[in-house]
Amino acid sequence: MMKHSKWFCTLLLVSTLATFAAGQDSQLANQYYRDGEFEKAAVLYEQLYKASNYSGFYFDRYIESLMAMDNYDASEKAIKKHLRRDPDNVQTYVTYGKLLERQVKSEEAEEMYKTAIEKLPENPIEVTKLANAFMALTKYDLAIAAYERGAKMLRNQDPYAYNLGELYRRKGDIPKMIENYLISIEAEPNRITRVKSILQRHLNEEDYMEVQKQLYAKIQEDADNPLYPELLSWVFIQRKDYSGALRQMRALDRRYNENGGRVFALAGIAANDKDYEAAIKAYDYIVNEKGPQSPYYLDAKQQSLQSKRKQLVSGYDYTIAELRELEKEYEFFLTEFGQSKVTARIILELAELEALYINDLDKAIALLNQMIAYPGVNPKVQARGKIALADYYLMQGEVWEATLLYSQVDKAFKEDLLGHEARFRNARLSYYAGDFQWAQAQFDILKSSTSKLIANDALDLSVFIMDNLGLDTTETALKLYADADLLVFQNRFEEAFLKMDSLKTGFPEHSLGDDVLYLRAKIQQKKRNYENTAELLQEIVDNHPDEIRADNALFELAKLYENQLGQPTKAQALYETLFIDYSNSTLAVEARKRYRILRGDDIQ
Repeated sequence: MMKHSKWFCTLLLVSTLATFAAGQDSQLANQYYRDGEFEKAAVLYEQLYKASNYSGFYFDRYIESLMAMDNYDASEKAIKKHLRRDPDNVQTYVTYGKLLERQVKSEEAEEMYKTAIEKLPENPIEVTKLANAFMALTKYDLAIAAYERGAKMLRNQDPYAYNLGELYRRKGDIPKMIENYLISIEAEPNRITRVKSILQRHLNEEDYMEVQKQLYAKIQEDADNPLYPELLSWVFIQRKDYSGALRQMRALDRRYNENGGRVFALAGIAANDKDYEAAIKAYDYIVNEKGPQSPYYLDAKQQSLQSKRKQLVSGYDYTIAELRELEKEYEFFLTEFGQSKVTARIILELAELEALYINDLDKAIALLNQMIAYPGVNPKVQARGKIALADYYLMQGEVWEATLLYSQVDKAFKEDLLGHEARFRNARLSYYAGDFQWAQAQFDILKSSTSKLIANDALDLSVFIMDNLGLDTTETALKLYADADLLVFQNRFEEAFLKMDSLKTGFPEHSLGDDVLYLRAKIQQKKRNYENTAELLQEIVDNHPDEIRADNALFELAKLYENQLGQPTKAQALYETLFIDYSNSTLAVEARKRYRILRGDDIQ
């Protein structure tokens, strides 16, 4: 018994030492291989290959080391010997093919690769390993052939569809890529997010049409599968065809008796992308079909009104009759839901409609005075109401009321953007009043605002005051201009024109010439005389290219051609001029962005 125990311990010790030695040899061989010492690596890998009962890893490293030394004869001899031991090992045929390719024996190499595919066993793991081996050699057609043979043998394409989709993507075969990705989603629906991400990165408009075509075919084959219409609506959204997406979303909502949630989400996307018509249809579907029992009913009604207002005023050619019709819809909403903290945002919008479009300042002021006094009203909505109310008081000439309200918001939201906005407007009010030095000091502080819009506006006014203050020792010219600027804000255009005429007569050589043209352009735009606006802005660009209004004039002129005048090519050229010739302008970044959009770039 004792002898047997000693013999077992000795055997265990020898085995442990052999394993330890093999481990050391393996590490040393790997180090030689990494360092490019292939001759030393080959010797050790051959020993390890034989000692490990012909391990595939050591065999591959042994052959790679031999091929690195261009020792093709030894490589071929070793491969043939390995194949005699294991003639069904498909990976060895790939290795043989690689060797033949290195020797520029392309046809023979191709035969070896085909042999590997033909000898594939009915084993999913072996199928994937062979396809991966071909992918490592960037032989996508062979990898596809391996997967397709595996799918045929296993009588199931699903396990390989996703990988086939990826291979067809790399080949640039879009229809086959889409076909296989769709099969992979059918097999594993939780893959849909990943596939959407891939499609977003790699498809163009024409490719999305191919997805759409294949999805329609899928819907005809399996009309009960919700996956297809859901994915089809996503395709419509990528193509910005929100009406098409709405058709699919409504069908799903009706089929599954949902509460309108997916339609509401789509409406928000369409509204953000300024497709107000589709957004309104989506919101109205929730209001009219889902009714008050839907949790989205109130929000849908509110957002529908907001979209109708934006659609109307962004069209630039609205009539007073259209404005009155929209006014009725707002009033009907407030009759249905009452005037309270819940409807405060709608009241704020209605007041803006009354003040800025219908020109009924008294009604706007009355609405806002009531709204800001509602118990429990959201503090930020109340603050926005106070800022708008201050603006409307200022438009009526009530300067004291305006500055009081601006100051209240500034104090309540000192470190918030609302506070910055109120502070900017108070500083602008001081500029209107002729207190230029105090106004400029405030603008200089606001130049560091985290709001890009406020910071840019503050910078513009600060530079404007600095540029013109002191050119006339009495500040008379600048005061006349500030008076005219206030009159424009108050929509008292004829009085503004008279004030500007006085400025031109009294100070014909003053550097405010481009500013006067810019203010005249602002009046024409408010009056929706867009051709006249364009002429005045073009005059600044042509005759005052070095003055501080030049970049503003270029930007406004480009926007005019892009939106109201419908000449995107002209707008694109103007944006390009701005970011090239006025690269230091605060508007250069936005101009470049708009230029790229008009050029058709994909802006994320």
